[in-house]
Amino acid sequence: MDRVASKNMVDDGRKLGMFARLRNCGDFAASATMILLAILIIIMLLSMTMGQYDMGLPEIVGALAHHFFGIEMDGYESVHETVIISVRFPRVVAATVIGMALAAAGASYQGLFRNPMVSPDLLGASSGAAFGAAIALLLGGDQIAVQISAFACGLFAVGLSYWVSNIVSRGQNVILALVLTGMVVSSMFSAFISIIKYVADPDTKLPSITYWLLGGLTSIHNENLPMLIIPIAVGIIPILLFRYRLNVLSFGEEEARALGVNTTLVRGIYILCATLVTSAAVAASGMIGWVGLVIPHLSRFIVGPNYKALMPISVLIGGLFLLVVDSVTRIFFQVEVPLGVLTALIGAPFFLYLLAKGKKSWV
Repeated sequence: MDRVASKNMVDDGRKLGMFARLRNCGDFAASATMILLAILIIIMLLSMTMGQYDMGLPEIVGALAHHFFGIEMDGYESVHETVIISVRFPRVVAATVIGMALAAAGASYQGLFRNPMVSPDLLGASSGAAFGAAIALLLGGDQIAVQISAFACGLFAVGLSYWVSNIVSRGQNVILALVLTGMVVSSMFSAFISIIKYVADPDTKLPSITYWLLGGLTSIHNENLPMLIIPIAVGIIPILLFRYRLNVLSFGEEEARALGVNTTLVRGIYILCATLVTSAAVAASGMIGWVGLVIPHLSRFIVGPNYKALMPISVLIGGLFLLVVDSVTRIFFQVEVPLGVLTALIGAPFFLYLLAKGKKSWV
C-alpha cells in the first residue's frame, strides 16, 4: 500500500509540474509569433528577388501592387509583373504554405500520440498520396490530375488506417492500434509504389515518378495554388483553434476525460485535419520529409511544450524553413536539387542536435 501511495504521489507531482510548465512557457509567445511573422514576410519578399532575372525589392513591391491592387508605382515594368506572378510568386507561396502544413501536422500528431518521434506520415498519408501520384503519372495524367489523385489516395490511406484500427482495438488501446495499423498501411502503399515503378516504362514514366517522389516545387503554377491553399487552410484553422485541447490530451486519456474533454471527438478532428493538410502538401510537392518531425522539436525548444504557443510558432517556423531551403536550391545550384533531398540533409543532423539539447522540454 505504501508503494502504491508513493507512486500516486510521484504521478501527481509530475502532473502538477507539467501544469506549471504549461502555464509559464507561453509568456513571450505573442511577441515571438509577431517577430516570426514579420521575418517570414520579409523573407518571402526577398525570395522573390532571387533568380536568374535580377530584380530588386522595389520592383517586387511594384509588381505585386499593380497585380493585386492596380497601383502603378515608379519604375513599374510589365516584364517584372510577368516574372513575379507567373513564376516566383506561386513558388514562394507554395513553399511557405507546404512548410506550414507539414509542421502543423507533425506537431498535431506528436501531441495527439504523446510521442515526440511521430511524423506526419505516421498513418499513411504520405505513402498513400505518393501512390496516388504514381498511378496518375503512370497513366499519363497532367499536373492537376496528379494532384487530385494524390490528395484522394492520401485521405483514403488514413481512412483505411482509422477504420482498421477501430475494428482491431474494439475501444481499447486506440492510440496503439492507430500507430500499428498506420505502419501497416504505409508499408502496403510503399509496396504498391514499388510495383508501379517496376512496371513503368524506364525511358518515360519511371524518371517522372522517381523525380516526383523526391519532392520539389518545379511544377507549381498559379492554377495549382487553389488545390493547395484551400484544403490546407481548412485543416490548419481547426488545428489552431483547438490547440489547447492537446495540452489536456498530453496528460493521458483518463485525465482528459476527467476534465470533460471528448477525447474521441478531439482525436478525430486532429487526425482529419492533419491528414487533410499532409495529403494536400504531398499532392502538390511530392515527398518532403523531416519538416514535420524537426520543426515541432525546434519550436518546443524555443517556447516549451504548451501547444497554445507551440502550434503557431511551429506553423511559422515550418513555412520559414521550407522557404529558405527552396531559395537555396534556386540560388546555389546549377541544376535544381529535389527539396526532399535537402530537407533530409539538413533535418537529420539538426534533429540529432535537438535530441541532445531539447529532450527535457518534452511533455
